[in-house]
Amino acid sequence: MAWRIVHVKDGDVLRLRLDNIEIHKLDKKVYVPLSDITMIVLEGNRTTVTTKLLSRLSQNNIGLVICDDSYLPVGIYLPYGQYHHNSKRVINQANWTKAQKQSAWKEIVGQKMTNQIQSAKLLGVEQSRLNLMMDLADGLKEGDVTNREGHLAKVYFDSIYGKTFTRDDDVFINAAMNFGYAILRSCMARVVAASGLVTMLGIFHKNEFNSFNLADDLMEPYRPLMDYWINKNISEEKDYLTYESRLKIIEFMQQKLEIN
Repeated sequence: MAWRIVHVKDGDVLRLRLDNIEIHKLDKKVYVPLSDITMIVLEGNRTTVTTKLLSRLSQNNIGLVICDDSYLPVGIYLPYGQYHHNSKRVINQANWTKAQKQSAWKEIVGQKMTNQIQSAKLLGVEQSRLNLMMDLADGLKEGDVTNREGHLAKVYFDSIYGKTFTRDDDVFINAAMNFGYAILRSCMARVVAASGLVTMLGIFHKNEFNSFNLADDLMEPYRPLMDYWINKNISEEKDYLTYESRLKIIEFMQQKLEIN
């Protein structure tokens, strides 16, 4: 089973060598089996990727993420039509009813809110704030028509970062979360495409200019887990997100999980 995210900073050439990706960087060559890889993240402006490698990445359901000059993921290359009943699944997706979407969204944001409460608890948030968040979660309705998720998120971020904090602030912690969420989004988009679903057709998100509405829906419960990982592992020593910090954030996707 694929598990590895390969991060390439200022590489020279990426090409296919048998069933491996061959990475040229300066005078070195590194080989990674394609069967191990879930995603490749590229930084820098000099890297060349061969079309033969791109073709094999699609066949192996490997996502390719491109970062901009600020190291934030801005593009993703996904496999096309690899699922065996792709058309059938897309037709079913397009026919999801309003009731089905409302029920699914309740499950999604319900899990997100549960994870926010647990993350806040592990980060030492006081009990009175946890109780307020639990009360908000208890009132969740189909489709979250009363926006309990938004109200709980406000309490959640205020409790961890202070009441003056907003997600629009130009601060280190937001840079870290933005990078982490972008990696989460890319990984979720890869899973959606591999499942034969269309990334544009969402459950709650429905922005006509967004090509990843469904990925944005499905990644919601994982945001608080990323928040916790960042708070526990990324120190605010710099006023910018260092290369080492970006690697540590990517490590979140490679953690072992205990199931049952």
